[in-house]
Amino acid sequence: MGRRECREEIFKLLFRVEFNRVEDMPEQMSLFFNDINEEEEPKTVDAESRHYIEGKYRKIMEKLSEIDRMIDEKAEKWDTKRMSKVDLTIIRLAVYEMLYDDDIPVGVAINEAVELAKKFGQDESSGFVNGVLARFTK
Repeated sequence: MGRRECREEIFKLLFRVEFNRVEDMPEQMSLFFNDINEEEEPKTVDAESRHYIEGKYRKIMEKLSEIDRMIDEKAEKWDTKRMSKVDLTIIRLAVYEMLYDDDIPVGVAINEAVELAKKFGQDESSGFVNGVLARFTK
């Protein structure tokens, strides 16, 4: 599984945080990987990809409150409570990659976030996500 596909799966797993209690997330993670294998077009998640997805998810969760605080500071006239859950999840993932993942160049993190917004968000999501993330580059 390539990095783009892994990133998409991390987004989907991270999105579940909005609808489940933190203590339920280990079970949600198990269900998540079962669901991938049962999709209409099942994906093969090799051990390396699963390790990468789980590891990045856990690292983001460790920094989630810090990431949300920074988003609240940077997103002018917006806060995390008012953002769509899809946009917020994409921004959280991108902010983590931009600030804490040395393997991902900032430009790649932003581009991948915009692509996720186009795929999973509303019509204006890609512009909104790009605008918020641009504030992190200044």
